[in-house]
Amino acid sequence: MLQFFTCVSHIAFFGVIAMKLISTRHQSPEVDFKEALFQGLAPDGGLYRPAEDKSILDLFRGFKPTVPFNEIAEKVSNLWLRDEWDNASVTRIVERAFDFAPELRALGGGVFVLELFHGPSSAFKDFGACFLASCMEEVLKEKKRHAVVLVATSGDTGSAVARAFYKKKNIDVVILYPSGRVSAPQEKQLTTLDGNIAALEVKGSFDDCQRMVKEAFRDPELVEKLTLTSANSINIGRLFPQSFYYIDGAARLHESNAECVVFCVPSGNFGNLTAGVYAWKWGLPVGEFIAATNVNDVVPEYLKTSAFTPRPSVQTLSNAMDVGNPSNFERLTAVFKGNHRAMVQVIKGQVVTDEETKAAMREVYAAKDVFLDPHTAVGYVAARRYLAEPVNHGRKVIVLATAHPAKFLEIVEEATGKKPHLPSNLKKALSLPKKSVLVENTLDALKEFLGKHFGV
Repeated sequence: MLQFFTCVSHIAFFGVIAMKLISTRHQSPEVDFKEALFQGLAPDGGLYRPAEDKSILDLFRGFKPTVPFNEIAEKVSNLWLRDEWDNASVTRIVERAFDFAPELRALGGGVFVLELFHGPSSAFKDFGACFLASCMEEVLKEKKRHAVVLVATSGDTGSAVARAFYKKKNIDVVILYPSGRVSAPQEKQLTTLDGNIAALEVKGSFDDCQRMVKEAFRDPELVEKLTLTSANSINIGRLFPQSFYYIDGAARLHESNAECVVFCVPSGNFGNLTAGVYAWKWGLPVGEFIAATNVNDVVPEYLKTSAFTPRPSVQTLSNAMDVGNPSNFERLTAVFKGNHRAMVQVIKGQVVTDEETKAAMREVYAAKDVFLDPHTAVGYVAARRYLAEPVNHGRKVIVLATAHPAKFLEIVEEATGKKPHLPSNLKKALSLPKKSVLVENTLDALKEFLGKHFGV
């Protein structure tokens, strides 16, 4: 992971440091955005985060509801990255990344959904994955280098990364996913591509997949022989662009009283929520955030008790949120400098059961003729519960709709009695044969695969 960059000074290699990034554990040198893209984890095992904040408030004031998403993405990117890439490069990165955009829909009663599933894999992670792939391709082309991307997925990350990086030059991708714990459409999307995409079906949970990736990054033999990086939300290059749609959603709601706007985020590994909190830290005028989880409620429990107690994940209908030890909690605590009281003032926790999830899917379809996937349904339940509290009356809650309901056909049909329409990208993936390699949930199994394919 480090060999690619530590052979030379990052200042000499890339030029002036612009978006300064530091480790959450404060034991690694400061780096720039380009270098962090390919390191993934910091050398001390921490996660990269912005060393300082830049205000987006003046930019936001100019974002009317009709401003295109790409213009928002480009202007925010230029604010942060203008000393690393010129305007033409940033424009090229954004245009190559985003030929899709969020869509805001009102459900009534103060609840809105920000549909983030109109990209190539029909999930919110397309935004981060496509931007990251575009940035990496730009750098690797400049430097004539090659990289191997390792990705652990509980569902949507794998399919988003597979689609975003497919046929990208100078990049190979290895995706680890838990056997039997992703939906059929999700599995087809991440296992039906060839060429530079490989899928490992791990005998275990998402937490096992995530552990294997982290162990690989710390393995001296792999670090020496391969340029390893990650496209999980541990990579700041994927997390940073996810802030764009929070800015876009708040601009489209165009609420003059910022305290009235609340984002409700279906949460598993907590990268999505962290991106929103970053936008808030940079000056996005919103009131609060709701961290909506299924029964894997490690973070809501922390918000109540100040005790963070990771545990094995439990399988639920909202499988992409089945995370027992969320990596990005480390970034969240860094934002609030470890101050539990400060975090609780900004983030409210809500826990939703499978029964409540199915009931919400049924209710919204019956009342609005709108399908919700189980993750978005978790957010909807949390939003309605939040608005039912008298202190929150008059607020508007934007629920992040994280995946197209067709990615969860069986669950949606069971809840509503109807099948949602299949978008063309999903229809094509479902028709293709699965291509994956079944492996044990150990670092040795991963190293054996990498050795066969990349000569380690």
